[in-house]
Amino acid sequence: MLRSFHHAFSGLVDAWRTQRNLRLHLLAAVLAVGLGLALGMALVELAILCLTIGLVLSAELFNTAVETLMDLVHPDHHPLAKAAKDVAAGAVLVTAGTAVLVGALLYGPHLIRLANALGFSP
Repeated sequence: MLRSFHHAFSGLVDAWRTQRNLRLHLLAAVLAVGLGLALGMALVELAILCLTIGLVLSAELFNTAVETLMDLVHPDHHPLAKAAKDVAAGAVLVTAGTAVLVGALLYGPHLIRLANALGFSP
């Protein structure tokens, strides 16, 4: 079991070092959680936010795994390898788009309340 955790951690470290998009997603995650805390989100809202972040990061990691495997199996850029990589990237796009929608639903009421408190009423 410890070996499994070691391999998983090694994969995370490798992805961190090699995948710019993963680092960008993690930066966005830190900012999103920080903003949620600053706005006083309820625990259930923060939980939904964290689950959504986990889904985006997982999609990015799966995308990296598919891309790496396709590069190994078909270094000559086979059309099916390209299709697999494109579909995996599409999954990240769908997940990130869903995260934006979830974020709008979670942050919206808090931002409206803050705007009203600051005198910016519609």
